[in-house]
Amino acid sequence: MAFQLLTRTATFLATLAVASVLVFAFMTVLPGSPAQVVLGVSASEEAVAQMEADFGLDRPLPEQYWDWVSGLPSGDFGTSYVTGAEIGPQIVDRSLVTLWLVGAGMLVALVIALPLGTLAAVKHRRPSGTVLAGISQVGIAVPSFLAGIILISVFSVTLGWFPAGGWTTPASDPVAFLQGLVLPALALGLVQGSVLSRYVRSTVLNVQREDFIRTARSKGLRSWQAMVHHGLRNAAIPIVTVLGLQLSVLLVGAVVVERVFVIPGLGSLLIDGVRNRDLLLVQGVVMVLVLAILAINWLVDVLYTVLDPRLRATA
Repeated sequence: MAFQLLTRTATFLATLAVASVLVFAFMTVLPGSPAQVVLGVSASEEAVAQMEADFGLDRPLPEQYWDWVSGLPSGDFGTSYVTGAEIGPQIVDRSLVTLWLVGAGMLVALVIALPLGTLAAVKHRRPSGTVLAGISQVGIAVPSFLAGIILISVFSVTLGWFPAGGWTTPASDPVAFLQGLVLPALALGLVQGSVLSRYVRSTVLNVQREDFIRTARSKGLRSWQAMVHHGLRNAAIPIVTVLGLQLSVLLVGAVVVERVFVIPGLGSLLIDGVRNRDLLLVQGVVMVLVLAILAINWLVDVLYTVLDPRLRATA
């Protein structure tokens, strides 16, 4: 198991290194000079050249890449071309906001998907199972941003139960923080929970056909009892795989939801950087998102060996 863990960690680090090269290369091939954008089209060539020298943009690309990537482990993402502020603290602050949103959205998705998918599988030959499957299908058809707009219209504008947008830190006002988190978390979680419930239903249906479930049923257990006591662990591996994919989708989907609810997370920071053509800021945010997605995939690989003793035996 230790060798397998080391192998997957080495693969993760190698993939991360390749991703950093691709992100840097993509930003450097974009047309236009960041210095020209900051100074304006009327700036003289001397002023542009001076600003490029100040930010090190006139150096060879390998040297620029090494200066950038060597600072990432310590949180040094460089200095913004537009504002002159350090990028690292901005990314850290915005990442905490996005983590709260994605974590709450995933919690909502799990609360919806696990019972809904399991019940739909256990009752798949009954009208109630068909209704549950239909509900999940409707949820899949609704994008997160539309779900957010509907939730704002109903629970903020009409009922006035929750704020329509904005963000309050948990340290300053825990109650206002939770009130502001409910609707964006629901907008993310309802859609992804519907998608995940379809995979849970399919996986549970496959497990129900296994011999050990039939043996448990023959001993007097009901369908749901046999599934809870014997089936869920065996269904966990494919569900964990999909869960990792859905968590990555949630991370990307948070970019749109943050704009709908005016939440100052990584998504808003990324869009602001693109709008201002602050390429170094965009580069840093994209790298953090890539790191998060790769880390999720690595964690899923590790969980395989924890959930399945057969994998530990062969490791």
